[in-house]
Amino acid sequence: MGLFSFTQEIAIDLGTANTIIIHNDKIVVDEPSVVALDRKTDKLIAVGEKAQKMHGKAHEGIRTVRPLRDGVIADFDAAEKMMRGMIKTAMSHNRLFSSPSLKIVVCIPSGSTEVEIRAVRDSSEHAGGREVYMIYEPMAAALGIGIDVEAPEGNMIVDIGGGTTEIAVISLGGIVSNKSIRIAGDDLTEDVIEYMRRQHNIKVGERTAEQIKIKVGSALTSLDDAPEDYVVRGPNQMTALPMEVPVSYQEIAHCIEKSISKIEAAVLGALEQTPPELYADIVSKGIWLAGGGALLRGLDKRLSTKIGIPFKVADDPLHAVARGTGIALKNVDKFSFLKR
Repeated sequence: MGLFSFTQEIAIDLGTANTIIIHNDKIVVDEPSVVALDRKTDKLIAVGEKAQKMHGKAHEGIRTVRPLRDGVIADFDAAEKMMRGMIKTAMSHNRLFSSPSLKIVVCIPSGSTEVEIRAVRDSSEHAGGREVYMIYEPMAAALGIGIDVEAPEGNMIVDIGGGTTEIAVISLGGIVSNKSIRIAGDDLTEDVIEYMRRQHNIKVGERTAEQIKIKVGSALTSLDDAPEDYVVRGPNQMTALPMEVPVSYQEIAHCIEKSISKIEAAVLGALEQTPPELYADIVSKGIWLAGGGALLRGLDKRLSTKIGIPFKVADDPLHAVARGTGIALKNVDKFSFLKR
C-alpha cells in the first residue's frame, strides 16, 4: 500500500461501547460509540470522546445517541454518521486523498441475523467502503490473541463486550459451536444503577455507574488485592439533597452476581455442544477471555473454579478484537471465513 495506492485499507471494531479503527497496523481511533446530533436538523455535532462528554449533560437542542445496542445497529442513521465521522478522523493524517476509496473489514457478533449483517454492510458502504468484508467477533478475538485459527485443534474464546458476550469454539478456520448472549458490560452497568437506587437510595447515571464498575467492580466477594472503596456522589431519591456513599467491591460483586451467573451458564452451554475431541483440546489449553469484561477483577478465577477449566485473560483484552480484525485485513485473500 504505497503512496500512490488509491485504496486505503482500514479495520473497524464496531462495538456497543467503543469503536476502534486500525489503519497501517496502528490504532488511529479508539473512542466511545456515541454521537451527538442537533435535534432540529439532525446534523452531526460531535462523535466519540467529545460526544461521550455530552452524554447525559446536554440541553434539549442536542441529543446524544449510542447507535449500537446489544452489539447490533439500533439507529441506522446515527451509526452511519458515527462511522463517517470516525473514518474521517482516522484518515485526517492522510491529506493526499480527501475521500479515498476504502477497503474495510468490520466485525460482527456471531449471533447476527441476516438483517443485522446487512445493516453493518450498508452503514460501512455509506461511510465510504468500496469493498466491505465482515468477520465474526470471536474469530477476530482469536486472531488478536495470536491463536492459529486454521490449525486442526480446538480453541475456546469468551469475548465479553459492551452489548454481547460471544462464546465460540474455533477449529480449522471456522466456528464449531457458539453462543452469543445479550448479557455483557452494559448489563453490569445497569445492575449497578439499579443497586445504587435500591440499596443506597441514590440516583446515578450511566457514566458514574461505569466508573463504579471500573474502580470497584469484582466477580468475587474476596480478593487478594482489594481496591479501596469508591465514593459516589449524587442526589437522594426522596429528598433530592446531595449524598456521598462509599461503595465496596463486595457490594458490586453481589449486585452483578445474577449477570455473571448467566455468562457462566452460557459458557457451560457452549461446552455442552462441543465435540469430544475439541473438548479435550480446550481442557488442556484453557479458555481465553477477551473484551472489556475480561478486565473485571476475579472473573478468570471465578470461572476457572466454577467450570474446572483454566481461564486466561488475553494481553490487552480491550483491543484483541480490533487487532484480530487488523490481521484479517492483511489476509483478506487467504482467510476463507470472511464474509462479503
